[in-house]
Amino acid sequence: MFNKEHDETGIKEAETIIGQTVKVKGNFHGQGNIIIEGLVEGSVKTNSFLLVGEKAKITASVEAKEAKIAGEINGNIYIAGYLEIKSTAKINGDIKTAHLSIEKGAIFNGNCSMGKDKGGEEAKK
Repeated sequence: MFNKEHDETGIKEAETIIGQTVKVKGNFHGQGNIIIEGLVEGSVKTNSFLLVGEKAKITASVEAKEAKIAGEINGNIYIAGYLEIKSTAKINGDIKTAHLSIEKGAIFNGNCSMGKDKGGEEAKK
């Protein structure tokens, strides 16, 4: 499902980890894999993999190459490749992605568009 950087639980190597007791306000942009377990208010963007833990709460737009979401996101989500939404996830916002799976029990309120655009590119803003 994921490339060699990822195992079934998420990320083998993370560039940035936002722990459960951490609250970030403002725009957060990175190049590597990101794990979010705490609170983020502002945009989140990475050119790699994003893992949003069960207790995480994000009030922001989110953009990544691939993502696994188990927590809460209030904002739009743009994933170029594969997006996995776990059963504990709560999403209020629109999703744009190339590939999607949603586990039973997940809450999603918004619009979703999938697939490649006219130029053959993966989903983008």
